[in-house]
Amino acid sequence: MSRETISQSISIVHPISLSHGKNAEVWDTTGKRYIDFVGGIGVLNLGHCHPGVVAAIREQATKLTHYAFNAAPHAPYIELMDRLTAFIPVGYPVSGMLTNSGAEAAENALKIVRGATGRTAVIAFDGAFHGRTLATLNLNGKVAPYKQKIGVLPGPVYHLPYPSADNGVTCGEALKAMDRLFSVEIDVDDVACFIIEPVQGEGGFLALDIEFAQALRRFCDEKNILLIADEIQSGFGRTGQRFAFSRLGIEPDLILLGKSIAGGVPLGAVVGRKALLDNLPKGGLGGTYSGNPIACAAALATLDAMTDEHLSTWGSQQEEAIVSRYAAWREQRLSPYLGRLTGVGAMRGIELANADGTPASRQLTQLLSLARDAGLLLMPSGKSRHIIRLLAPLTIEPAVLEEGLDILEDCLKQLA
Repeated sequence: MSRETISQSISIVHPISLSHGKNAEVWDTTGKRYIDFVGGIGVLNLGHCHPGVVAAIREQATKLTHYAFNAAPHAPYIELMDRLTAFIPVGYPVSGMLTNSGAEAAENALKIVRGATGRTAVIAFDGAFHGRTLATLNLNGKVAPYKQKIGVLPGPVYHLPYPSADNGVTCGEALKAMDRLFSVEIDVDDVACFIIEPVQGEGGFLALDIEFAQALRRFCDEKNILLIADEIQSGFGRTGQRFAFSRLGIEPDLILLGKSIAGGVPLGAVVGRKALLDNLPKGGLGGTYSGNPIACAAALATLDAMTDEHLSTWGSQQEEAIVSRYAAWREQRLSPYLGRLTGVGAMRGIELANADGTPASRQLTQLLSLARDAGLLLMPSGKSRHIIRLLAPLTIEPAVLEEGLDILEDCLKQLA
């Protein structure tokens, strides 16, 4: 098949063409099987073609394939919002809106905070990724490739260091940088919101420092600044609980959702404090496809599967397998390039580093190829693309997970 009709500005990690998949396995058009540790970049926490999701899609497709909710409400949207808002573990009244993607959720969140605060400035963090739309580009804490050749971006947006035990940035250092920002760069009274990932995805699976998260929540409360948690990749069980912000002991004002919300069907959402979601004029929120009935049906089936018991069991089993195998590799000195294990729960990254601590980006590129040839799909992350992000479905069979880790182990040994 020719790819001449596809934009060359789309970067492709694995130059293969997939045909079909089942849970944590996929097959390409030549019939070759792969164990999938990419999971559609965090979209497939329930795996490929989860039976409950597929059944819900089929049933809904016989009833109503589309209606614009702004024109006439439909039952799947209403039922999903009732279920979804109840699924959010916060103590305040929640409402929200559905979108087509995580980036679209972030865009709408920016509109919501502007309407609620009358302010425009946003504080984001180094290493962040919030989307590829024009406004979300400026939120990203990385220039290449997202901001190159684009010119002036919507703002104002400022960035702070992201404090995490996984990158060595302390809570104190981040707070000191924040103090400098408000002393030198911008009046704190002009800031509408902070936006932060409880666990960075594209940034390398870095878990946010708990002390900083709680200090940030207190600061936002004192200064009447809104706090947005981007749970697009870390949510829906990736860390072993519903959402990663729960481990931080805070409640965000707005939460961005996407990726695994609907078992592989495009859907996103902004949820949060009801007063915030209700502050724009009628017609200020919405969209033609936002909350498509089929996507809503898939999301309802996803929520059926994601009980707290399931999420805890799936998360702990996958975490235990990854952490124990990584510890054995370190003890065996499996590879001179084996660096830190990042992240929390089943949201884990493995860093490749040179002896002097610098990123081993070339070796990760080699590892992607070696693993693919051996039947394992991996995904890079981190500023220097030197951290493997492990995003196997939470529902992966234990034997398949071990088989994938065996392949990864063998490929790590081969790194030159």
